[in-house]
Parts: sequence; C-alpha cells; structure tokens
Amino acid sequence: MPPSTAFSSSANSSANTSWQQRSRRHVWHPCTQSIRLEAVPPLPIARGEGVWLLDHNGRRYLDATSSWWVNIFGHAHPAINAALKDQLDAFSHVMLAGCTHAPAVELAERLSALTGHALGHCFYASDGASAVEIALKMSFHAWRNAGRGGKQNFVALRHGYHGETLGALHVTDVPVFRDAYAPLLANAHLVASPDARAARQGEDALDVARRAAAELETLLAERHASIAAVIVEPLVQCATGMAMHDPEYLRLARALCDRYEVHLIADEIAVGCGRTGTFFACEQAGIWPDFLCLSKGISGGYLPLALVMTRDVIYEGFVDDDVARSFLHSHSYTGNALACRAALATLDLFEREDALRRNRGRAERLIGRLREGLQGMPVDHLRQRGMITAFDVREPGARFAERFHLAARANGLLMRPIGSTVYLMPPYVIGDDEIDRLVDGTLATLRSVTEPTHAEGVRDAALA
Repeated sequence: MPPSTAFSSSANSSANTSWQQRSRRHVWHPCTQSIRLEAVPPLPIARGEGVWLLDHNGRRYLDATSSWWVNIFGHAHPAINAALKDQLDAFSHVMLAGCTHAPAVELAERLSALTGHALGHCFYASDGASAVEIALKMSFHAWRNAGRGGKQNFVALRHGYHGETLGALHVTDVPVFRDAYAPLLANAHLVASPDARAARQGEDALDVARRAAAELETLLAERHASIAAVIVEPLVQCATGMAMHDPEYLRLARALCDRYEVHLIADEIAVGCGRTGTFFACEQAGIWPDFLCLSKGISGGYLPLALVMTRDVIYEGFVDDDVARSFLHSHSYTGNALACRAALATLDLFEREDALRRNRGRAERLIGRLREGLQGMPVDHLRQRGMITAFDVREPGARFAERFHLAARANGLLMRPIGSTVYLMPPYVIGDDEIDRLVDGTLATLRSVTEPTHAEGVRDAALA
C-alpha cells in the first residue's frame, strides 16, 4: 500500500508534493491551463468524509462545489457505500443490449414516477455531454421518422453550456470552450438568455424572461420548419456564471415549442437532483420537456452516469421493423449496474432524509449569512436558487479565479470561481456549523484577493 494512505508520519507533506509532481508528469488535467500547474499545483486528496476532503497531511478542505456539482450527499456516505458493496457481490456490469438488470429497470421506473410518468422512457449514457448528444440525435431522428427530415437545426441560449464533445459544443456558447473548434462545428441558432442580471432600469427578472421569450418566438415563427429542438438549462445557466432566470421563461418556451411543433430539451445535468430546490428544475415552472438530460448528482458523485428521459410517444416513433428507424446509439457501459445502484441509493437518501425540505433551511442560513457579511464589499448580484448561491465581484483583477482558488485553499475551502463569479454549491449534508465555516472562509478569501494591487492584462482562464 502506498505511503500516502497514512496521516501521522512526517513524510505526509512530502507525499502531497510527490503526488503533485507525478500528476503533472502524467495526468492531463481538465479545464486547466497546463502551463499553470507549477504555480497552481493540483490538490492531492487522500480521502473524504461528508463535506470534507483530506490531503495526505490530514489537512481538511470543505468541498464548497460538491466536486464539480456531483457529490450531493457528501463523500463516503455509508448508505451509498453499502449499496455499492452489495451490488459488487452480485455483479458489476452486463451489457444492456440484449440483457437487462434490476438497477437499470428500477432507476428508470423511479425517475419516471418523479415526473408523474410524463417522461416514460430512459436511455442511459456515461456523462452529461453524451446525454446532450443523445437528446439532439433523438430529436432529429424522431422528426425524420415522422417524415419531417428537414427539421435539422437547434436553438440554444446565448452563453449556454451543454458539454464539450463536438455534438454538445454545437449548442454551447462559451467561447473559451468553443472557439478553438469552431471550424468543426455546425452553427446553432442563438437567442437571448433570460439572465435576470440583464434587467434594464425598471425591469425585474420576469420582464427579462418575457423579453427573451419574445426573441425566441420571433425565431421560431420564421424558422420552425427547419428547427428540431430548443435546448435550455432550466432556471440556472451554471457554467456561464450561475445566470439565474424566472420560471416564466420555461413556461413560455414550452408553449412556443408546442405552438411551432419544436421539441424542448431540458439540460438538467447540473440543475437537476434537487439543486434548484425541487428534484427537477422544470417542476418550478409546472412544465415537462420532451427530453430531459440528467447526470452529475444522479449517482451521488460516485460513478459516471447520465441519462435521457423522454415521452412515450417519442419512444414509440422508433418502434419499427425498419432498422433505419431504430435508435441504435450505444456505448459499452450503458446502464452500468454499479452506477445505477448508486443512483438508487441516492434517491433513497432524498426520501429518507427529506432532503429537499431540509435544504430550504440550509439555503436560508447560507444566503442570510452571506447577505450580512457581504455588506460594503465590492460585489453585485447576490443570488440564490435552491442550493446554488452566487455573487459577482466588481473589478476582480487579473487571474481572479486562480487567486481566489488558492486563497480559498489557505482558508480550508475547495472553491473555483467562474470568471468573476463566486459560487457556493455544497453537499446536502452540510450542517449549520459547516455553513458558518463556509461563509466565514468565503468572506476571508474575498477580502484577501480584492486588494487594489493586481497585475493588468492577463486573461483569466480558470473556470468552474
């Protein structure tokens, strides 16, 4: 067993350094400028406990971002651990082409029930970008099966993010991810984001939502014959800086898609599984999409899992003797039994711990403490939707996200701002004392990085 598993010897600090050096030599880190790895070495994690991550020296870091928004019930949760150990004793994986198994069936059944069976069928994938690509392919293929093969285009919101594979980049509008690959991509139609921060004088979030929907209506009225689907991130556009919008936009988008015979795709990869205060974000608008994408939190942050839920009428359009009318998309780990079992254990925790109700109290404490602590500080647009809380820093200076990340580490927090947006998205098991430590650490970090002496002219490329 490697020496990094111990926490008491004087060699632990050197173990941290060793893992950092080995990682730089051999691991290509995601969403990272490799040239910055010397200045910002990766944080070596040895184990996790609830909301805490521990390095090889035993130093604790509060996981304020749920490890990229996935670990919703904390690290090493005993109930999910036990479910996975039980599944390992049965089997870990079997191909879902020609076979089936209880975890995949039961998960699809339970998720469908959570939609009131509005979305009756579930197609499994491995990650969020794959789920988006599946939804795009399904939409186009469904229209082709219906004799409307001219509906080949998609509509996305400006500044939206739906993943970084080529198909998902087709509907992503974040330049740092998209621009380098623009020659490889088809262009989607882009329409206004309903981001409430875009409110003009005298407007509120509802006005912005209606104004953005009016732009969508203009496009659909002109181009609906060639448009297959509109894709949205319901309530919060996360990767663009936690841009939040009024649920009215979803109601209007649903009505417009119905009127102009266009599918609605809800990308709930980041905002599903209770993040916005309801299990599905779409619930707050009282609508269901034609396709709903889930990933991240669905497995509790344990194993890669994604899925696309869709209406039975769309599924039935693929049931045909003609193989060309069938949806043959696949990957080897589709419906992995371990991942599905982790997801079932995660759904159990929602029920057993009454998580959505308890999260309301956690969110109120978090926003209340922040509202008080941020008084007089150089920030704007303090906002919250469920367990997502964010604010924007004025005049952040060069490499703000990187500097904030390092300063947060010094304060015992794992945080990664998105540009000048600081966000908090902690696991649902966070307690009152830990909320207070999170807020106090965030405020201390903000004070330490908002001094007026910053270098100019360096592009801030640290993200999410």
